[in-house]
Amino acid sequence: MQGYHVLNYGHLVGELVHRLTGLSLRDFVRRHIVEPLGADFRIGPDEADLGRVADIVPPALDFDPSVLDHDTVAYKTFTGPSFRASAANSPAWRAADLGAANGHGNALSVADILAPVSREGATAHGRLLRPDTVKLIFDEQSRGADLVSGLHLRWGIGYALPDRRTLPWIPDGRVAFWGGWGGSMAIMDLGRRMTISYVMNNMGPDILGSPRAAAHVTAVYSALGIDASP
Repeated sequence: MQGYHVLNYGHLVGELVHRLTGLSLRDFVRRHIVEPLGADFRIGPDEADLGRVADIVPPALDFDPSVLDHDTVAYKTFTGPSFRASAANSPAWRAADLGAANGHGNALSVADILAPVSREGATAHGRLLRPDTVKLIFDEQSRGADLVSGLHLRWGIGYALPDRRTLPWIPDGRVAFWGGWGGSMAIMDLGRRMTISYVMNNMGPDILGSPRAAAHVTAVYSALGIDASP
């Protein structure tokens, strides 16, 4: 049994990082991931980057947590605190260190920082992760209906694992993935040493994946002669 943390997992990871390294999560990601890989990615953009940041276009119907049963884990998660998609356009949000929801980049930069997972830790500039560390991702922690999203999910360590019941267009195998509210998706396919990234600023109503992401992913696998269609 599991419940997706939505926003606060970035704070939990960030505190561990701070206690181990003395760095904030923002600074750790920049120093040890972004800069070594040369990726155009930030947790909270620099002031000089603000002119390159596209505004989020919220979904037509913003999520209203008040419709949920107030005794559920989902209600407590979505109201601790409540938030709206349009908050991502505010100066306060962009300036914050929100590891779970404040990453700023494009599809290429997201692929750049996740590609070492697909390559079992290797990069063009040296090893970022040990292969044994990457293997831990596939140590299944839970399987079943998520108490927050309501979706049937398989969780490894740090990422979701393929589950055709929920996302039939993600193939089985040594694949790890996760997506964002609005329809974004990132997939690390270790068997094919391939990373797929889809992001957008025009949000759909989807909470994990989207028809746009599904079409993108299916087309990539099709180009490789792999049928990833439902």
